[in-house]
Amino acid sequence: MVHTIHLAVQIAVRTAVVMLFLIFGFRFFGKRQMGQLNVYDLSMIMLVANAVQNAMTEGKGNVAVGIASSGTLMLVGILLTYIVARKPVVARLVTGSPTVLVSRGEWIPRNLRREGVTKEQVMAAAREHEIGKLQMIQLAVLEVDGDISIIPVQ
Repeated sequence: MVHTIHLAVQIAVRTAVVMLFLIFGFRFFGKRQMGQLNVYDLSMIMLVANAVQNAMTEGKGNVAVGIASSGTLMLVGILLTYIVARKPVVARLVTGSPTVLVSRGEWIPRNLRREGVTKEQVMAAAREHEIGKLQMIQLAVLEVDGDISIIPVQ
């Protein structure tokens, strides 16, 4: 019984560490890339899930291990949601913040490079709003979900 409790605590700690690592690792990929997942990206996520499963559970496949691991994921998720809702600094670390790509018809090259967004991607989003010229964009913002919002010149 003591061994089972010790194993469950050990798995819970490993699960929490792996979850936090993955959250910050995926956050590092950037908003644009995470907003446009393709088949390769989905395959990669599935492979990561399989790889971390063994890291979290030491390859043990019994019910107690599954409950400890999945329960920890749920508890860490609830805890993060609670913290993010109350601490703006943590929210920015976990979810990021919007990034201005165009301001008053002028590119912001540093932000484009940092976020890995091309001018063509911004102009494609502008065309969706029937804007064909850079000078007609008051503001283009890369949102935290990877979408590009366009505000036209009035």
